Amino acid sequence: MKLKNLDVSVDKIQDMIINSDLGVGDGKSIAHIPEIPIKHLFADQIYIRQMEMKQGQVVVGAIHNHLHAWFLMKGRVLINNNGEKVEHIAPCYTVSQPGSKRFIYALEDSVFVNVHKNPSNTKDIEKLEKEIVSFDIEKFKEKN
Repeated sequence: MKLKNLDVSVDKIQDMIINSDLGVGDGKSIAHIPEIPIKHLFADQIYIRQMEMKQGQVVVGAIHNHLHAWFLMKGRVLINNNGEKVEHIAPCYTVSQPGSKRFIYALEDSVFVNVHKNPSNTKDIEKLEKEIVSFDIEKFKEKN
C-alpha cells in the first residue's frame, strides 16, 4: 500500500489498512505477523520490544497507556503521532507520552525499539500488551 497523503489521521490510516487486501489485524488487538518481526527482551522490571520494518511498510500502533522511551536503531521512518508528523533518522530516541497513537511509515529498512516498564517482571506477552496499550480512548481513560 502506497501512502499518497500523510496528512490523513491515524484512525483513517488504520481503517484504510484494515480494509485493504494488504491489511492485517482488526484494530482491536495487536497483530503478530512474520512480515514485521517482533523480538521480546526482558531486564529487571523492563520490557523491551524490538520491531523490524522493511522500506514501505506501515504500522498503526495502539494507544500507549504509559510514558515510555523508544529508539530508532537503524533506518529512517516518518511518524504521525496524533496528527503531528516527524521524520526520524537513526540513531535517535525520544519519549512517548501516554495517549500517543501513531502510525509509522518506514522510509528505509528500520529497527524500532520500545522500552516499557514491567514492575511485575512478567514474561507473558499478552498480559504485557494489555497493560501497555489500549485500543480505544475510553479504555485508555479507564486505565489512566
